[in-house]
Amino acid sequence: MQAVVLMGGLGTRLGERTKAHPKSMIRVEGIPFFDYELFLLKRSGFTDFLFLTGFGSEEIEAYYGDGSSMGVRIRYSRDGEKLLGTGGAVRRACELLEEEFLLLYGDSFMDIDYAETLERYNEAEKNGATCLMTVMKNAGRFDKSNCVVRDGKLVCYDKENPLPEMDYIDYGVSIYKKSLFAEIPEGEAFDIASLQKTEAAAGRCGVHIVNHRFYEIGRPESLKECGEYIKNRFYEAHPAVFLDRDGVINEIVYNEDTELLDSPLRPSEFVFRPGVKEALRLIREKGYYVFVVTNQPAAAKGKAKLLTLMDINTAFAGELAEEGIDIEAVYTCFHHPTGAGGTGRGDRRLIRDCDCRKPKTGLIFKGREAYNLDWENSFMVGDSATDIEAGRSAGLKTALIGDLKCDICARLNYCRPDGIYSDLLSFAKSIRERGE
Repeated sequence: MQAVVLMGGLGTRLGERTKAHPKSMIRVEGIPFFDYELFLLKRSGFTDFLFLTGFGSEEIEAYYGDGSSMGVRIRYSRDGEKLLGTGGAVRRACELLEEEFLLLYGDSFMDIDYAETLERYNEAEKNGATCLMTVMKNAGRFDKSNCVVRDGKLVCYDKENPLPEMDYIDYGVSIYKKSLFAEIPEGEAFDIASLQKTEAAAGRCGVHIVNHRFYEIGRPESLKECGEYIKNRFYEAHPAVFLDRDGVINEIVYNEDTELLDSPLRPSEFVFRPGVKEALRLIREKGYYVFVVTNQPAAAKGKAKLLTLMDINTAFAGELAEEGIDIEAVYTCFHHPTGAGGTGRGDRRLIRDCDCRKPKTGLIFKGREAYNLDWENSFMVGDSATDIEAGRSAGLKTALIGDLKCDICARLNYCRPDGIYSDLLSFAKSIRERGE
């Protein structure tokens, strides 16, 4: 999908910092701020970009050019003499827009699962949606909440008239149909929020709930906070704990259809294991990043819908976030090589060989690609031979949760993990603090 980036803001609240440079080009750790977001977008597979520029457009175009040096294609649409607002800038670029496009801001750092954003948009479109908005449960933490979400649906969005029930905030990533803008007279100035408000009220705006907080650089204090986060993430090495999910974080459930133990197949079935929240908090306090790496082939096998599996991850990570326990990412392999063991009606897109299904290492290496990690002091923690094999292949220390049963021992060729623990809390207490 085409990625359209709003880069025409004047940045007046930043004073001297934006007199000579547009906001997206402010140097953070020596390079333009937008380079960090471009890095995330490229990792997610975006290669076709349209930059909507205004003040400082010459500097932006001189630096990024046609994008070929960065492995992408970049085109430009400049504001005219009249300021058109965010919506008007998009309308001005109509001839360069694809029929559907992702829209985001050049002064924000937004690290989300863009593949899930596209999946949720495609599903919403089947039900008549013309756009999709990403939102985060905010409760007034980072700015004024402006969205009402009920039962996974965006029912109200209003930036000007806050309501008591608003506890979500517009995250800053959206998807639109080009036709929404083509209907508006060219040259008309308007804020894109007015269009979003109308579509949400009409029930035509899909929603993707995300949990990883955003950073923006519109104010001196937010620029400082964002700069500290970028320095910490990209330039300072941190150890990490990669966690399997089922049996480590949550309880295994009994599937009445198959009469077998299974992964949760709906959010209501997800139950945290005793001591897990305390363990995760302790791991974070000791200076480790936390990543969840989990095989979830139920959609490939036809036992659940893909979006339902995504809902489970959103729900448990969201619950942790509300309690101040940050998970950097939940990396999930939804594939299965054959779809065997299911209903025979699996999602065919997901039935294939891949490099992410454990014991392969693709999920683990996603974290290393996106963060500066102290690999020698990082762990893979799981409750199966598959988890230990994946961690060992990736060069991580390994920890087994649960008893070392004979079958697991045999599968590991009688080579013990680096540690064996009764539960995640025991593991968390055993590891050293960062830097020790």
